Amino acid sequence: MSVETIQKPATTRKLAPKYRVLLHNDDFNGMEYVSQVLISTIPNLSQPQAVSIMMEAHNNGMALVITCELEHAEFYCETLQNHGLTSTIEPES
Repeated sequence: MSVETIQKPATTRKLAPKYRVLLHNDDFNGMEYVSQVLISTIPNLSQPQAVSIMMEAHNNGMALVITCELEHAEFYCETLQNHGLTSTIEPES
């Protein structure tokens, strides 16, 4: 009596593409306000991280806020916009 081994075809799990949430510098929101909005919008973002993102946008015109799946990126971007900040999303690669 022989025992046959049934092999399933190898499945590869495709990761969801990631998107970058970008914060753009503007001339009408104060630095402290921008930092507070970032902290209240992005989970687990510390105050030093928020200040760093805000300063990068201030000095360079734009800063990366977070990289995540599309649904979350759209939510964060929209929330930042609803607080009067200029934000966009783009594919990671």
